[in-house]
Amino acid sequence: MKLLILTKRSLASIAFCALIGAAAATMAITSTVKAVQTAAEPKEVPVYRVEAGKKQVAISFDAAWGDEETPQLLEILDKYEVKATFFLVGDWVDNYPEDVKEIAAHGNDIGNHSDTHPHMPQLSGDKMTAEIQQCNEKIEALTGHAPTLFRAPYGDYDNSLVRTVKGLGMYCVQWDVDSLDWKDPSPEQLTQNVLKKVTDGSIVLMHNGAKNTPAALPSIIEGIKDKGYEIVLIKDLIPEGEYYTDVQGEMHLSKG
Repeated sequence: MKLLILTKRSLASIAFCALIGAAAATMAITSTVKAVQTAAEPKEVPVYRVEAGKKQVAISFDAAWGDEETPQLLEILDKYEVKATFFLVGDWVDNYPEDVKEIAAHGNDIGNHSDTHPHMPQLSGDKMTAEIQQCNEKIEALTGHAPTLFRAPYGDYDNSLVRTVKGLGMYCVQWDVDSLDWKDPSPEQLTQNVLKKVTDGSIVLMHNGAKNTPAALPSIIEGIKDKGYEIVLIKDLIPEGEYYTDVQGEMHLSKG
C-alpha cells in the first residue's frame, strides 16, 4: 500500500488551487447575477405612436443629406394646408441654413436628428448628450427655438439613449408607419405603404431627399384625409403630462 505524503509545497499548491477555484466560482456567480440584473432591467421604449383619443396622424421627414426635394415638399404641404415635422441632422443644418429657416417659416416644426448621424448606442452618455445639444444649438440659432423632439439616426436606440433624451427634457420619437421611400418605390407603392398602415395616433416616416416622395405626397395627404384623419404636428399629437410607452411603443398618459 502506498502512502500519500503531503509536503509543505504540495499543501501550498492545493491551497492555491482551492483559492483559484473559489475565485472563479465567485466570478461566475457575480457574472450570473449581473446578467440576470441586465436581463431584468426595464426596457426603455421611444414613442412610436400616440393613444390619440381622436383621429389624428402626424407626418414627418428626416433630413440628413441632400435638399433637392425640400422646396417642392414645402410647396405641397402649403397647398394642402398641412404642417409636418422635419427631423434635421446638425451637419445638414450647417449645409442648408436657408432651408432650415424656410421649413420653420412655413409653419412646420423642426426636430433633432443628432449632430452627425451616428449610431447613438455606440456612444458614451456624454457624447450622446453632445450630439443632441450641438444640433439643438444650431437649430435654435437659426429659428429662435430649440427642438423638443429627438429621433435616433437609423432608428437605433437603447435604454441609455432614451433616458438621455428624457433627461434633456425632450421626447424620443420613432414612427409606426414607414413609407420606405428610401428604397425608391413607385409613387403608387409609396402611397400604399402609408395608407395601409396608418391608424389613430400614427407617426409617418418619410425623407426629404427620397426621389419619389414629392410625387407621392399629394396622394398620401389626400388618402389620409379621406380616411377621416386630421394631419397634425407630432408635438400637437403628443399630449402634455406624465406618460409611459407600452411594449409596442404607444404613448399613454399616466393615470395618477
